[in-house]
Amino acid sequence: MEFTKVIKATGNQQIKDLKKLHTTKGRKKAGRYLLEGWHLVKEALASQADITTILVTADFKHLAELEGLSGIDLIEISPEVAQSLSDAKSAQGIFAVLSLAKTVPVEPKTARGAWLLLDGIQDPGNIGTMVRTADAAGFSGVVFGTGSADLYQPKVLRAMQGSQFHIKLAQGELLPWIEAFQAKHYPVFGSELNEAARPYNQVGKHQDFALIMGNEGNGMQKQHLELTDLNLYIPIKGQAESLNVAVAAGILMFELLA
Repeated sequence: MEFTKVIKATGNQQIKDLKKLHTTKGRKKAGRYLLEGWHLVKEALASQADITTILVTADFKHLAELEGLSGIDLIEISPEVAQSLSDAKSAQGIFAVLSLAKTVPVEPKTARGAWLLLDGIQDPGNIGTMVRTADAAGFSGVVFGTGSADLYQPKVLRAMQGSQFHIKLAQGELLPWIEAFQAKHYPVFGSELNEAARPYNQVGKHQDFALIMGNEGNGMQKQHLELTDLNLYIPIKGQAESLNVAVAAGILMFELLA
């Protein structure tokens, strides 16, 4: 295994710069983001994502699988450096640096298929579950609406478990997405904890549509609720007050997609 360089000191300037990628400001300024863990790095490699650098400890158990990589700087790091770079309690021994600059933005006007729109979803675990479920259900993509967590946040990246490389992801205001889908006569469904809304299993199956899921505590923004074609409700038969937003999203996604 040939390494471009070896870094053993946590005070190394390159390591200091990489630590800044844990913040939204740092990622935007550098135009890069950081992945940690073999599962995510392997998914990124398999999808031919724009990886610029891989940092790995000498005792990493999958080291042999990195043989023959071209166009990627391969850097050996000490366990201490790995721990200092890690966002988790225990470092996994491998990191990848990916470019944001070559991430092709998705335009609402050209989007087709089923899309999940996140309206202020903030919990990384919920987001990860919804993205993975969208991937499993066959959705085309997920839009992280304003007020939602940054999709490149380390906890969000971990929670998505590689599904971010299987479907399209976008960030931004939801209004252009709602307008673009309706201009093409694709239905836009909202979700609402309101018995006056339409029961989720009475709207049929669809191929091209958008489903909006609202904030964990406050639900969808009023302006978005008023723009949707239909707002859907999942009847609760037991005594629970409500469903977790990711569970509700999963039920709706599998019910709606043809």
